[in-house]
Amino acid sequence: MSEGVAPRLDLLGTGNAFLPRGRFHSMALVDGMHLIDASPTALASLRRAGRSPADVRTVLVTHTHGDHVFGFPFLLLERRYISDRDGLQPLTVVGAPGVEARLRHLCELAYPGSLGPLLDHVSFQTSRTGALEGGWHYEMFEVHHDAATVPHGYVLRHEGGASLAHGGDTGPCATFEHAVGSAALSLVEMGVPEWVQTEHHHRPSDVAALAARHPDVQIVVTHTFVDGEGSGPVTVSTDVLEMPSNVQLASDGEAWLWAGTTWNRCE
Repeated sequence: MSEGVAPRLDLLGTGNAFLPRGRFHSMALVDGMHLIDASPTALASLRRAGRSPADVRTVLVTHTHGDHVFGFPFLLLERRYISDRDGLQPLTVVGAPGVEARLRHLCELAYPGSLGPLLDHVSFQTSRTGALEGGWHYEMFEVHHDAATVPHGYVLRHEGGASLAHGGDTGPCATFEHAVGSAALSLVEMGVPEWVQTEHHHRPSDVAALAARHPDVQIVVTHTFVDGEGSGPVTVSTDVLEMPSNVQLASDGEAWLWAGTTWNRCE
């Protein structure tokens, strides 16, 4: 990020695993270079946003479910043969212990024998805290989701004062609650309708209750079942409970800019 440029959050995709109408899989991009997850629609999302995969410096993995990491082999492949043929652009993957082994296995399944040499040039980082390019620092924390996928969330803080929390896929839990309360903006997944009984995702009532407990935090709902814009059959439902004023249902392609003390949605 250039000096003097405000921190920026781009929501490249906002849908859950079932790709509701008008949405790509959930994925966020910070300052054009820090990608949170690498969904199956990663390349399509980046191209739609006018972003080059070669500009991605970091992939922060929340967990290893397919709708969050199955785009990783294609990201590597594209960089090698299209946008970074000379291998000049560094790439770091941040994730909990176990993420590296799973991504290596995934790449081997996708393109046997082809991506191993590329992975040898990827830096894997498993520390709970660390620095990212562009003045950012991250804190990783465990969340409540399918334990087999090593689920974690992140709080990102910028030296200019911006902060945001991302829980990945998580049901209500104390660690995410703390993260939400410590950030100016929180991305909260709402992956299931109210009638689905699960402790591993936020339902609409969970989001409303979370927002009510943190009225000074901007809650941006992503990874949702709710259909977005576009024509065609309804996927599941467009019905959502009335939410507190600090909640916004995100759309694919929207962006947020840090304005010194708060995040503002770009119109």
